[in-house]
Amino acid sequence: MTYRVILKRGKEESLKRFHPWVFSGAIARIEGEPEEGEVVDVFTAQNEFIAKGHWQIGSIAVRVLSFKAEEAIDSEFWKRRLATAYAMRQSIGVAGRADNNTYRLIHGEGDNLPGLVIDIYARTAVMQAHSAGMHLVRKEIADALNEVMKGSIDNIYYKSETTLPFKADLFPENGFLQGGSHDNVAMEYGLKFHIDWLKGQKTGFFVDQRENRSLLEHYAKGRSVLNMFCYTGGFSVYAMRGGAQLVHSVDSSAKAIDLTNKNIELNFPEDTRHEAFAEDAFKYLDRMGDQYDLIILDPPAFAKHRDALRNALQGYRKLNVKAFEKIKPGGILFTFSCSQAVSKENFRTAVFTAAAMSGRSVRILHQLTQPADHPVNIYHPEGEYLKGLVLYVE
Repeated sequence: MTYRVILKRGKEESLKRFHPWVFSGAIARIEGEPEEGEVVDVFTAQNEFIAKGHWQIGSIAVRVLSFKAEEAIDSEFWKRRLATAYAMRQSIGVAGRADNNTYRLIHGEGDNLPGLVIDIYARTAVMQAHSAGMHLVRKEIADALNEVMKGSIDNIYYKSETTLPFKADLFPENGFLQGGSHDNVAMEYGLKFHIDWLKGQKTGFFVDQRENRSLLEHYAKGRSVLNMFCYTGGFSVYAMRGGAQLVHSVDSSAKAIDLTNKNIELNFPEDTRHEAFAEDAFKYLDRMGDQYDLIILDPPAFAKHRDALRNALQGYRKLNVKAFEKIKPGGILFTFSCSQAVSKENFRTAVFTAAAMSGRSVRILHQLTQPADHPVNIYHPEGEYLKGLVLYVE
């Protein structure tokens, strides 16, 4: 059965600009009673077809899969979209390298597959659904992924227990859709990492900081490095390879500290330059001295939604003030926000205010974002979620 979503008059303008979301407030009526996750066709008030996509309950009512009336959402559709994404990763030199088998293959709206994330870790693909529609077709997508990757993956792990809308009553279970290997060591630019796709955050690793970690490596030589909110210790491992004098990793999670130590040991066995601390970030910043001249602040998302924005900006301000106050003269600060609800302007203002409060002279060296395998759909600017600044502090 075909379900028809009819828009209110004039509400098709964003879809004409290929924005991939239909908001519930734009809908005049629905013909039929689609279940959450089913495909619906979207029509203007003048009864003209404009898009098709997954129906869902909530403010985003339709996540658009196609703007073509004749395009069926079937196994061939998934294969085409996955093949396009894979070809792009190969063409930009992220996939198919001897020194790197860790990258994002599908980045939701950025790859015209809203609600779907797929990360590749060596011979394991970790798939994550953020919409009911993608959850329902996970096995079709896994089959298509096998065809597109042509023997370069053995395992597909599905990890969506915490990412699906809870109102949908889907009761997803994490587990392997294919294979079952627990060999979880992958390589990023010649460095090895244990990937915790079973219980770790996101798909098990923060793939989106790869290029920023690589940049940090170039600044690490001879410096004393503090990696706050270290999680798996990615920045710490790169700082070690970059020739840092000492590296301290801090995270409130003892499990994260354990993983950080394992990753340091994997790459730099018995290297005494590194030490890790399981401690609250603000408490650590309060008690530490001024021994660091390279600090990384990469906190978890302080704002998951717009309602939390004010408190999030206060958090960023407070965090950065402490770093500005304690960092050595001539120090370098890498500071980030991964909250989609926090705009680039919001984040900059919070950091600039913190710099002014500290009274230090600060210069911007780099303005950072997510890497090319986390592309931003030009029609969906909301996809630019990672913001970062590299600052020189006199």
